[in-house]
This record gives sequence, structure tokens and C-alpha cells, in this order.
Amino acid sequence: MSPTPAVHRADYADLDQVAHLVGTAFAGLDVVAYMIPDPGRRAPLMSAWAAIMVEDAFKRGHVDVIPGAGAAPLATAVWFHREEPLPAPDDYDRRLAEAVGPHRERFQVVDELLEASHPQEPHHHLLFLAVRPDHQNHGLGTALMDHHHATLSGLPAYLESASTASTRLYLRNGYTERRPIVLPDGARFWPMWRP
Repeated sequence: MSPTPAVHRADYADLDQVAHLVGTAFAGLDVVAYMIPDPGRRAPLMSAWAAIMVEDAFKRGHVDVIPGAGAAPLATAVWFHREEPLPAPDDYDRRLAEAVGPHRERFQVVDELLEASHPQEPHHHLLFLAVRPDHQNHGLGTALMDHHHATLSGLPAYLESASTASTRLYLRNGYTERRPIVLPDGARFWPMWRP
């Protein structure tokens, strides 16, 4: 059995690498295909949007990483501390338009659907759990969740899964499914709650 990977707290210096990892890991998801129809633009545009959200997490939550042999992380978990309702990231509408251009309206549709289903009670929100594609299925996502779950002191956790494989991972880690969120093209998020 391999040792548990070391989890480190990221900081602003890691922003671009964390955002790039999210964009790369999420580019193949059905929900991302709705948000960015052009397959060749999915990874870079997702990375640009993720940079906005990761920067906000440094203010209103935290970011954990499992470092790789070089500077880039192998895996990351981006958490928001939602003990009270949180505002959108600073200057979000303008920054979103700059990041994703003509896809802005699709991102706004997704934002609105996700926010409408978001629980109101205090919790921590796992916005992104991303593992480099060549290191998936090696326990890195579980290690990141275990690390954070151990700090919650009874506070619930919430996330929106974007694939059946991810949903299985979250079920193994104590989450339960809620009613799916269906995008206009039929792609789905599965909201999940860990009491």
C-alpha cells in the first residue's frame, strides 16, 4: 500500500498552476462542453475562468494541493467557507467576459442554476477537485478530501459532481446525492452533501 500523499496549503503564487490544472482536468466533462462548445478552447477558457474562482477562494476559503516532482501540482481541492452567504468574486461580470468572451452567457446560466440549488445552511463548498489526468485513480482526490474533512469539526460539506465517476468517488467519501441540476443541453451536475 502506497503512503498517503502529502497535502499542502496553496497560496497566491500557485494561482496560475492550480487554474491550469482545473482547466486541463475538467476539459472533457459534458457540462464544460455545454459551457464551451469548441473542444479546442475548453481547457484554456476553463483555466481562465478557474483563475477567477481560485483567486476568490484564497480570500473566502482555501486551496489545498498535492505537489508533483516539479513546481506544478498533481491534484488540488478548492474550498469555499460558506458559514454565511458569499458574494460573487470582485468585479465578476467584467472579469468573466474577459476570461471566456462569447461564452459568458452560458457560464452565467450555469452560475444561476448552481446558485439556485445551493444549500443555505453553513457548510464548506468544494468547488473544484482536480487531479492531473495521468495521475487519476491513484487516491489523490480521496487524500485531499480526507485532509479537509478532518478539519470540519462537524460542519457539513457540499459539492456539485460533474461526472458519474466523480459521483462514485464522492459517495465513497460520505456524500449523498441530491436532485440533479440539468443544463439546457441535458448535461448534468449532481449536487452532493456530506452531513
